[in-house]
Amino acid sequence: MRLLGIFVPKNRTALLSLAAFLVLAIALSDWLTEAYIAIGFLYLFPIIIVGAFCSRTQTIGLALVCAFLQEAFSNLPESEAVYRLVLSSLGFTGTGLFISELLRNRRIVLNHVDELETEIKRRYDAENQLQILVESSPAAIVTIDENGKILLANQAAQQLLAPDMDSLEGREINLYLPSLHTALQTQSVRSFRTTLQCKGQRSTGEAFLAGIWFSTYKTISGPRLAAVIVDLSDELRSREDLSLDHLLKSSRILMSGMAHEIRNLCGAALVLHKNLSRIPDIELNDDFRALSSLIQSLERISAMNVKPSPADAAVTVELTSLLDEIRVLIEGAYRESGITIVWQFPENLPLVWADRYGLIQVFLNLAKNSQRAMESTKDKTLFVTASLEERLVKIRFEDTGIGMADPAKLFRPFQPGAETAGLGLYVSRSIMRSFGGELLYETSDRGCCFVLLVPAQMQSERLNV
Repeated sequence: MRLLGIFVPKNRTALLSLAAFLVLAIALSDWLTEAYIAIGFLYLFPIIIVGAFCSRTQTIGLALVCAFLQEAFSNLPESEAVYRLVLSSLGFTGTGLFISELLRNRRIVLNHVDELETEIKRRYDAENQLQILVESSPAAIVTIDENGKILLANQAAQQLLAPDMDSLEGREINLYLPSLHTALQTQSVRSFRTTLQCKGQRSTGEAFLAGIWFSTYKTISGPRLAAVIVDLSDELRSREDLSLDHLLKSSRILMSGMAHEIRNLCGAALVLHKNLSRIPDIELNDDFRALSSLIQSLERISAMNVKPSPADAAVTVELTSLLDEIRVLIEGAYRESGITIVWQFPENLPLVWADRYGLIQVFLNLAKNSQRAMESTKDKTLFVTASLEERLVKIRFEDTGIGMADPAKLFRPFQPGAETAGLGLYVSRSIMRSFGGELLYETSDRGCCFVLLVPAQMQSERLNV
C-alpha cells in the first residue's frame, strides 16, 4: 500500500516521463542484447505506471506497442510469432487494466474514508454544540427510555427535580412527573410532539406546576422521550395575583357605580318621605317609621367611600408590544366571524403611563362590542389606529357596525335594554380614568368610534425616573 502511495496526481508528469524512458530503454536493450536473451517482460513496469494515470484505451494501446516491440526484437522462431504476440498483448493489457482498477478502487476507498472522517468530525462537533446547548439551557432537559428511567439530565433538570441529589440518571421519572411517564406508556406507534401542563414534585417533596414540551422518537434500543421542562409556579402565582387585583379593582368600580345609583334612589325616596310626613299622624304609623329606618340605612350604604388601592397607580407600558398582544388575542376570533382588522399605528410609539392589564381589558371589551355590532352588517371591518397628539396617545377603535342610537347614555351603568347590566363601557371608562386616561365616543359615518386617551411618557420624564 505504501508503494501505491506514489501514484498521486502530483507525481503524474514525472512517472509518465519515467514510463516513456523505460519503454525506450527496454526496447534499445532488447535490440542490443544477444540472441535468445528475453527481457520483454520488463515492459510490465512502464505499463504499470501508465495504467495508474491513463485511461483504459491509452493503457491498451501502450500494451499493444510493448507487445509489438517485444516480438520485433525477439530472435524466436517466426512460426509462433502470432501466438506470442497475442499472449504478450493479453498479458500486458491485463496487467495495465488490473493496476488501473486497483488504483481506481483505492482512490474510491480513500475518498470514502475522507468523507467518513469529515462526517464523523461534523457529528462530533454537532454533538459538542448540542451538549453545550443542553447544559447551558435554563430550561430542564431530560431524555427517558421506554421503562421510564432517566437517561440524560442537564444541570437545570437536576436543580429543578432533585436539588438535593447528585444525579438523576437511572432514576424513575414517575417520582417527579407521573403524567410524563403516563404519556410515555400510552404513546402510539408513530412518534409525536406535544405540550403538557401537570403537577410535578421535587425530591424534597415540594410540588410545582410544570410546563412540558416533549416528543417521542425511535432508536435501536427502543422508544425514547425527550422533554423540556419549566417551572410555571411563579407565572401561575403572578397570573392569579393579577387576576385578583383586577377583580378587586373592577369590584370597587362596580360598588362605586351601585352606590351612585343608590344615592339617586335615596334622593327620590327622601322627597317621597318628606311629602308623606305632612300627612297628620303619619309618624305614628309603624310602616312609616320602618320606611324611615330603611332610607337611613340606604343612605349610609351609599355614603361609603371606596378608595382606590395603591396598585391602581400607573406604570410605564410599552404600547407597541401591548398592541401586538391584542392582535394575537382577537384576530383569531375575528377571522372566524369574517371580520377584517386594519391596524394603522406608527412603529415608534412612545411609552405611556397606564395599568397594562387594565388597558388590555379595555381593548378586549371594545373589540367584543365591535364584533357584536358587526354581526348583522355586510361590511365587517374594524380600524385600529394610533397617533401621538401633544402629550396623549390616541387609540381609535372604529368599526362598520350598526352604530349607536343614543350615544349620550353610553357610559351610564344599568342601562335598560343593555346586555347583562350594561356595565362594560362604564367599567372601561373607570379603568382608563384610574391611571389618568380617558375613554370617549366620537361620531363616525361608518359605525361606532371609541377613542382611548393614554398619557404619554415624555423624554424628560423618562430621564427623571
